[in-house]
Amino acid sequence: MRAGGANSFEQAEDDLREYCGLELSHMTIRELCQQEAPKMKKWQKESSEIQKDFIQAPGVVEVTMDGTCVNTTQGWKETKVGIISKRPLGEGVSPEQWDDRTLPRHSAIVAFAAIEEKALFQERFNQWRQRLQLGAREDISALGDGAAWIWNIILAVFGKIRENLDVYHGLEHVSDTGKVLYGEGTQEYEQWRAETTMEFLQSGFEDIEKRLDKLEQEPQTDKEKEAVRLLRGYLDSHRDRLCYRKRLSEGRAIGSGQIEGACKNLIGRRLKQTGAKWTVPRLNQMTILCAIRYSSHWSKYWKNAK
Repeated sequence: MRAGGANSFEQAEDDLREYCGLELSHMTIRELCQQEAPKMKKWQKESSEIQKDFIQAPGVVEVTMDGTCVNTTQGWKETKVGIISKRPLGEGVSPEQWDDRTLPRHSAIVAFAAIEEKALFQERFNQWRQRLQLGAREDISALGDGAAWIWNIILAVFGKIRENLDVYHGLEHVSDTGKVLYGEGTQEYEQWRAETTMEFLQSGFEDIEKRLDKLEQEPQTDKEKEAVRLLRGYLDSHRDRLCYRKRLSEGRAIGSGQIEGACKNLIGRRLKQTGAKWTVPRLNQMTILCAIRYSSHWSKYWKNAK
């Protein structure tokens, strides 16, 4: 199952022959994976070990979600991915040290994914919140890339918690504005990028807003005006999600790299291979294997598998 959940069924056939001396056709591996998925889903839904391990794991809770498109017989469909995890706080650092630190590894991970409507995905998140006993008193952070549907689900499921815009997405928008204003690769652009990066990490939108106010008093082309307008609107809409200096000082994550890695490794590596085209039901079965493999309880499942 692990081989079939990690690579194509054809590759799994070759790997099992090479590493284990087992002769199983890729079609047999495919059917075994499809047969095991419902059992995994049932175990994931009912196992008390997942709940116990998560509650006992050290650290603070991080919640994140995203979507990535997969080729199906019905065309390209978005597979939504959700992760609830725990991670111990790291060492507090200053904004100048933001890109040099190493955070502790996650102590517990619950992952899930499926092609489904937003309402069903939100309900799935809510069910996990209840199972993992995440209430209003928990220290919970939500990290996201800025998409409105993510924050809407977070608010509906968890209420008002710590929300953090992925720092790389925020800096990308700031950098893109600098390219319009000064031209990529120019000395003026490099100065803009260096100064605004520190301003962004130190004060969120506050200092950059002052920059934009000043820019609007200077002569600008229509393209420059539009770039300034868009950046102002983007950062203003996330004003309360830009507390990077505080989060850095507390040893917290400020990026959503975990979910982006999951979209690439949990979904992309296995389900977006060249030439692959899935039926939606079969893909949703495979996401169960992929999610449990990505989570922190793969070995526990097989210990209890019947």
